[in-house]
Amino acid sequence: MSGTGSRQRADAGVRTEGDFGWHLGVLLAAYHGSVSPLLGELPHTTRGYQILSAVVHGDQPTQAALAAHLSIDRTVMTYLIDDLAKAGLVERQLNPADRRARKIVVTELGARTLADLEDRVREAEETLLAGLDEERRATFRDLLRHVACGIRRIEPVDACTAAEHLLPG
Repeated sequence: MSGTGSRQRADAGVRTEGDFGWHLGVLLAAYHGSVSPLLGELPHTTRGYQILSAVVHGDQPTQAALAAHLSIDRTVMTYLIDDLAKAGLVERQLNPADRRARKIVVTELGARTLADLEDRVREAEETLLAGLDEERRATFRDLLRHVACGIRRIEPVDACTAAEHLLPG
């Protein structure tokens, strides 16, 4: 068989080339469907998880820097942080380097919550990627991170908004 976009695996009749956007959409929808229920009562589910993870694993000196890092509008970020703070997961503290700015820091409850959620999310990811051996999973993750970071430098957009139309109703 020849021709771009027309190759199929003979054993399963599955297209191995073709609509890149469709492939990404299927993966995103499966990820969302697998991970969202695991996030339970976490405010703002996936966005809340991304924020909590960035607070714990990143070093964003201000709330504005955190918003820029995650490509979330600063006004929206204020409401998201408010809800995470009300849940006792993060708090705003004065930034010692700039007392006019606030740094978002994780609370003890937030750190425990994130550790538990990371374990659950990792299990869901492993299930989604079960069709790949361990080496290919690592390669896939590395390539995905490389492409995403490259795109973000070129065209920073709110990833949640950009992908929203791909998620099930």
